[in-house]
Amino acid sequence: MIVFDQLKKNDPHLRTLTLVVLLGMGVLIAGLWWVQIISYRHYTENQKSQSFRTVRIPAIRGKILDRHSAAIAENRPSYNVILYLDELRHEFRAEYARSRQPQFVTNALPAWRRWLGADPVKKQFPKMSLAQRRALEAQVRYRVVSNIVQRISTIVQQPAEFTFEEFMKHYSSQLALPLPIFTNLDQNQIARLLESSSTPPGVDLEIQPTRYYPGTNLACHVIGYLVRDNRSLEGEVADVNFRLPDYRGNVGVEGEFDAELRGKAGVKSVLVNSLGYRQSENVWMPAEPGKNLVLTIDADIQRAAETALEQAMAGSVKGAAVVMDPHTGDVLALASAPSFDLNSFIPRISSNNWFHLNSPTLKPQINRAMQENYAPGSIFKVLTGLAALEAGVDPNERISNPGYIRVPGRNKPIDDLAEAGEYDFKKAFIKSSNTYFITNGMRAGIERIIQLGQRLHLGEKTGLLSSQETPGYLPKIAEVRRGWIAPDTAYVCIGQGRLSVTPLQMAVMISSIANGGKVMWPRLVQRIEPADPNSDETVIEFPTKPPRNLLGVSDTTLAITREAMLADVEEGGTGKAALVPGMRIGGKTGTAQITNPRGQIVGHTTWFASCAPFENPRWVVVVMVEEGASGGGTCAPAAAKIYRAIQKLENEGRPSIAVNTP
Repeated sequence: MIVFDQLKKNDPHLRTLTLVVLLGMGVLIAGLWWVQIISYRHYTENQKSQSFRTVRIPAIRGKILDRHSAAIAENRPSYNVILYLDELRHEFRAEYARSRQPQFVTNALPAWRRWLGADPVKKQFPKMSLAQRRALEAQVRYRVVSNIVQRISTIVQQPAEFTFEEFMKHYSSQLALPLPIFTNLDQNQIARLLESSSTPPGVDLEIQPTRYYPGTNLACHVIGYLVRDNRSLEGEVADVNFRLPDYRGNVGVEGEFDAELRGKAGVKSVLVNSLGYRQSENVWMPAEPGKNLVLTIDADIQRAAETALEQAMAGSVKGAAVVMDPHTGDVLALASAPSFDLNSFIPRISSNNWFHLNSPTLKPQINRAMQENYAPGSIFKVLTGLAALEAGVDPNERISNPGYIRVPGRNKPIDDLAEAGEYDFKKAFIKSSNTYFITNGMRAGIERIIQLGQRLHLGEKTGLLSSQETPGYLPKIAEVRRGWIAPDTAYVCIGQGRLSVTPLQMAVMISSIANGGKVMWPRLVQRIEPADPNSDETVIEFPTKPPRNLLGVSDTTLAITREAMLADVEEGGTGKAALVPGMRIGGKTGTAQITNPRGQIVGHTTWFASCAPFENPRWVVVVMVEEGASGGGTCAPAAAKIYRAIQKLENEGRPSIAVNTP
């Protein structure tokens, strides 16, 4: 009321001040109305452009270790040259100014301007449409970046391939992230870059962990390989703007245990300005590293098995070797040939390497130790012999071998590569007489042989690596009781015909003979442990399982069989090439014929299945080679090399891998 009373006194100064205040308030209200109502959409869009971008950060992948904690798959630092485009805005503007060529136009000046000395020549820039201006800006940015790439290329002495399309793809979709220029620099290149006095602006040296396989192709089929995949896993933040390169395990233990090895990706937020350039960044969910996987594999034995396998034949070998602890089922080596370089998949495999991996003849990706079906040939005579002995066959009884055997229902006799003569069990075993084992196998009966195979779980998967295993084939009891003829039994007795196995299954079979009749589960993984040994996270153990089954044969039968296997190596049998001084080895060779649908022989599969030492078997070694000369000529020498490597490791003080009591 006092204010209004003063206004009534006709004070011009006060009235003027009041008018100014009211006018100012009106301007403020109008401005507020303009910002809130008229410019609402403009500021909303501007806020969207000046916002945070979320980036998925891959976790460090866990290591894969052998049973002695030697790394088979690990991570090493990858030194990469990156370029922050937001630091090049000054260079972009300067290059843009140089790129716009001005036009010089002579104007007709009035007399008074000419008298004042005005220049009639005027500099002006040509008019450009919006599309033309944006195209020029893109070319200018690419030219600046391309020049920087070439300068870095000269410094690190590495050719650079950088296209306009690659630049625009990054600029239009990933401007908030640095542009990768060179990856995986070596030590000399890093030194040149750090010592250079002419490093362009925006260039930085980034260190990123990358998967590395020290043994290149060591246990490659067991390990598997990685493929590019940056999708979010369960429990990770799925809604992100950008995803940095990441990998997913494919087959092998990399694939089977991908979730554990891969860890949990983190997320960082990047503040970008209205142009999309990075302003700052903050990690608000750090990545959790993957866990380590400890295998039962012994890297030294695995390497010895792979080397022996590769040297088994001249040229490209196609085959497999398995080394197993017969008392625990631990797989100490699981080799397959040909192999491939695991590092070739990082950062991504080349077209030439991929073409080689898909060769229809070599099939390098196939794990031949457990992923292919093979006729076992004469190593199956071990099982036939067990069935015959359990059926009451006298091992000292002699059977005449004329060099062939006639089987009812088959017009043509089955050849016997063992020389003609009289054979008891031991002689027939070490000379691999078809006549003896067909005769006594048919006496025992096909059902007894099939039942023994069922206790060994032939025709079933072991579950070792689910994506890399075939069950093989063993006839069912119902099958042999209906439509089964004598020649079918004869061929099964010698490991041919309607029968197929894997080298891993044969290692289980020999293990059951070596350990006293226990059919073990093969084991490949010992435990999963945290990457940090001081962590409180729980270690996940994969203990040895109880026997899968019992062979169900007498100790006498097992003893007779083991003695025959020993004689095959030490008494001039077909396995004599496996002889290793200082280690008593028992084994059985095999050569299986491969026939086409017309019954014609088109190839051979050669085998040697063994265990050692004879007094207390701790090792089972099975070698298989496709197209080998023979089991005794190709596979037995390869097994001897593996045993010599094991013997050397033991002599050097390597602790015993297997238990000492059966």
